[in-house]
Amino acid sequence: MDKPWKISRGPIAATELDVEKANAINTLLIRPVGVLPAKPGDPILPFAVGLFNELRPLLKPDAGVTTLRRATAAYVHCRRYYFASAQPDSMRHNLDGEPVEELSQEDRLVAQKRFLSLKQSAAKAETPEPTPVAPPLLSKNEQIRAALLSKKNASARAG
Repeated sequence: MDKPWKISRGPIAATELDVEKANAINTLLIRPVGVLPAKPGDPILPFAVGLFNELRPLLKPDAGVTTLRRATAAYVHCRRYYFASAQPDSMRHNLDGEPVEELSQEDRLVAQKRFLSLKQSAAKAETPEPTPVAPPLLSKNEQIRAALLSKKNASARAG
């Protein structure tokens, strides 16, 4: 896995969850930004380097920088964002969603590794562990009988 992918999957479409994360960012800003998906199916666009510094001046007066940082981190550290960034033809985009430069081969490789790691973690989380079968519930009388029988059997073996 030391070589970046060579076959592009095309634009990576945003899911409902991706749009929710994007909306969490946009609600903190004085205006929505074009680099974020507005509805499911919109492409996920990798951010230009330093884009967070362009988001900060758009922060609403009552919103905190830490909140914006966390909302942005939740968006860019998700599986589909990494998948979009790992594509061979992936481009970085400015606030308006316009492409500004290609992702470097190193950045694409890092995104590819993180995508595969998150995918593997999600697969493990989805695999249910076998649930142990609980022993049948015994009534109070059955429990007493079982205890007496085990004592009777133990004393018969001893004698």
